[in-house]
Amino acid sequence: MLETSSPVVINTDGLKTKPSASCDSTIERWRVADIVALFELPFSDLMYQAQTVHRANFDANAVQVSTLLSIKTGGCSEDCGYCPQAARYHTEVEDEPLMQLQDVVAAAQEAKANGASRFCMGAAWRGPKQRDLEPVLKMIAEVKAMGLETCATLGMLKDGQAEQLKDAGLDYYNHNLDTAPEYYGDVISTRTYQDRLDTLDRVRSVDINVCSGGIIGMGESRNQRAGLLAQLANMARPPESVPINLLTQVEGTPLHGTESLDHLEFVRTIAAARITMPSSYVRLSAGRQSMPEGIQALCFLAGANSIFYGEKLLTTPNPEASVDKQLFAKLGINQI
Repeated sequence: MLETSSPVVINTDGLKTKPSASCDSTIERWRVADIVALFELPFSDLMYQAQTVHRANFDANAVQVSTLLSIKTGGCSEDCGYCPQAARYHTEVEDEPLMQLQDVVAAAQEAKANGASRFCMGAAWRGPKQRDLEPVLKMIAEVKAMGLETCATLGMLKDGQAEQLKDAGLDYYNHNLDTAPEYYGDVISTRTYQDRLDTLDRVRSVDINVCSGGIIGMGESRNQRAGLLAQLANMARPPESVPINLLTQVEGTPLHGTESLDHLEFVRTIAAARITMPSSYVRLSAGRQSMPEGIQALCFLAGANSIFYGEKLLTTPNPEASVDKQLFAKLGINQI
């Protein structure tokens, strides 16, 4: 067995790994087969387990609220099959320059007024050059000074860049694994799975909180959905925030036309994420626009306790804050 403090790629038929030297030895190592077994439970049994774990670790009626802003939209050189920001795909997303500092600050002020506690800034880059990073560092510092938690998703990080983000006041760095390693090559070819793990390792090395999850409904199997969760849950220190996204299909991208995932399978994924990562915030992320209120309520019951507020997630639709507030009121949920 490989023992390391860095994230480790685990095949979908792999056995449980031993905890690394930096792990708490009480953390359970999840096999993919164990997680598949969770998916296969009767729905009510799975929900009961997820609720039990959730209530043991969190306030069951509280949801953390973040807002996501695209500070640099379009023109990305990557070939992620789900992403309308890739320059090679013919979508309606245009290549736009980096936003001005004052405009980002104004958006953060509006997010705070709407009740968001974390402000996330996303840029469509393969990875930031130093000249790109400099203005983003100023944005992070300004947003942090407003009393908001800060998060950024800027692509792959080079040596030294995580340190700069930390010094600027960054609280969270988002870098999704997207899917299981066995399915990854069907979705992306311009960066490797190890590239993603290396960036997460750089973030962890400077003690920035990790936000990492994936996208389901891209044509992957249930085993591969379980494989994604195994990758996350078996990290030496699982991500503090785990966004679970339902593929939002955009015309012009390779994954447009993929068979839609059943919503109850999505709820099962949320529940399995909660059980395998008890102390992580599980974020109900992209795809909520297509979900009826009842399905979203089931996701919260299954252990989702974080959402994105705002009518847009980077470039795709998201429920308006007023709609989310109405749903929270119906469910007796408090936003934090």
